[in-house]
Amino acid sequence: MPKIRKLSALVLVSALALSAAGCASGTGGGSSTGGTLTYWSMWKEGEAQQKVLASAISDFTMQTGIKVTVQWQGRDSVKKVVPTLNTKNVPDLIDSAFAKLAPVLATTGQAKELTAAYGSDVDGKKVSDLIPEAYLADADITRKGDKAPWMLPYTLTSDAFWFNAAAHPELVSAPPKDWKDFIAELDTLKAANEAPLAIDGDVSGYNAYWYTSALVHIAGPGAMKKIAEDKTGKAWEGSDAVEAAKMVQQLVEGGYFISGYNASKWPAQQQSWADNKAALLYNGTWIPTETASYAASGFQYSSFPFPTVNGGKQVARADFIGFAVPAKAKNAENAQKFASFFLKKKYQDALGTDAKILPIRADATISPEVASVKKALDSADGFYVQNDGITFPGYAEKLLYPTIDQLVQGKLSAADFIAAMKSGQADYWKQNS
Repeated sequence: MPKIRKLSALVLVSALALSAAGCASGTGGGSSTGGTLTYWSMWKEGEAQQKVLASAISDFTMQTGIKVTVQWQGRDSVKKVVPTLNTKNVPDLIDSAFAKLAPVLATTGQAKELTAAYGSDVDGKKVSDLIPEAYLADADITRKGDKAPWMLPYTLTSDAFWFNAAAHPELVSAPPKDWKDFIAELDTLKAANEAPLAIDGDVSGYNAYWYTSALVHIAGPGAMKKIAEDKTGKAWEGSDAVEAAKMVQQLVEGGYFISGYNASKWPAQQQSWADNKAALLYNGTWIPTETASYAASGFQYSSFPFPTVNGGKQVARADFIGFAVPAKAKNAENAQKFASFFLKKKYQDALGTDAKILPIRADATISPEVASVKKALDSADGFYVQNDGITFPGYAEKLLYPTIDQLVQGKLSAADFIAAMKSGQADYWKQNS
């Protein structure tokens, strides 16, 4: 199994500059070339993100003559791609979150290097210069031995404690800074007969945020991935892993989660939060867009970051959603042309203002709803990605998610969680080594 390496931003930019020297300029600039490409998108027709992409596709075809056949597959797009990877029917371009793309394409060697995309000119700059270096420094988007990344991000996702600023102005002016203050705030909310935390406990990815965030705030980015690499599983018995599990157990035993969270179906509790039936929702930057249609009248979106732990640094999740080109794509060159084309400021601005998500470009316009998250990212001491960069095939789905689910739902104690991860990981590596 090829390993994905971490590549510093400086090395990345230097490598891209060399590898792009022989590439035709203007890959993203709209020179007329003609041809076709097939694109399978993670967005559904009618979503704000889909509308921005559809506009870009129309402009791209008009400017380049390249016809884009697009299928709006929805969130299972990567699963649908898997059966095609060794056939002649593989799409030329796909997009999704890093955590979904990496196990399928990167660790299996099924993705092309995006040399041309990163080396192309967009709005008078190289694409490699449009993505903030701080995000690339700790991102595993370049495989060992490759000169260029296999993924081109176009949006950034993060997480935060979302709240209604109109109902809780005190959280705008004085949000909790560390874990002790956070628990005190939850107690204050409980004393006021307000459910402190809404969570849809049937969504494994959301449950996993709690444990991952706790651990990386204790031990730093990469700590959980290092634990997961231990083939004996004994690394789970380390003090940092245990402390993170106890933090989650503290939330469960303290009764801070909204009543019924462990038996309801998404988006029931998310909707309850948007209707002011819970104060806080720990979730991603898509929340303002996703909940806008059913939020209470006068709801004002704001957020604060996950608190520091034991005087540690303020780190933030900075995840990518972006493009990848399968190794057997027939029209890989055209696919890279569109991928870089979509990084034009026109479309990055639209993602920020219309879709109300975080564009990857630092100079793009963002909506007020996510300004608090952008502020937290700008002041963070470091960054990590979903599941702390764990991309081993099947690990999250078969071991990590089900076990964290039981911890968050109160079915496992912290000690039982550690024991389950230790034994489960040993079994995983016996079967996958």
